[in-house]
Amino acid sequence: MKHRQSNQIFTEFRYPMTASGPLARRKYTLTHSDETGDLFVTIAAQYAEDKITPMRDEVRLEWTYLGAHPILFGEVAIDGEGISGDAQIRNTIFKREMPIALQSIRYGDRTFFETNPHLDQTPILIYFNSSNPNYNKLYSFGTIGDYSNPNSRKAKIKSSHH
Repeated sequence: MKHRQSNQIFTEFRYPMTASGPLARRKYTLTHSDETGDLFVTIAAQYAEDKITPMRDEVRLEWTYLGAHPILFGEVAIDGEGISGDAQIRNTIFKREMPIALQSIRYGDRTFFETNPHLDQTPILIYFNSSNPNYNKLYSFGTIGDYSNPNSRKAKIKSSHH
């Protein structure tokens, strides 16, 4: 996996989110620039719709609960209204680039995880939203702590039909 340079990751906190909290309603919107390769992590109580481009290549991730246990649940758009590009190619790119996206989110919110180290054990589930049943799947991407060190990526991608 390629490691993204930390000087290419820009984090924006929107009220009421700060570098150290709160957990409730904390959502991540990851976008990027095709020209510079820069990645932008917006941490807010709502997704950063103003950062979404017509390409719809953002990653959305939020804290939620499965029973009493916190999980990070996310979504990417493989196809749908207004989305251009071949679904198979988009699916392949999202699967290939997801580790970098998750590493960037983990890095962008590193103070939060340093303040709450137990949350590194939080599982990540990401829904690949597609009208095509071949791509409409829920994937497990390990735990967010798997993305804290760019040289120790151990998580394996697992899928289930959604």
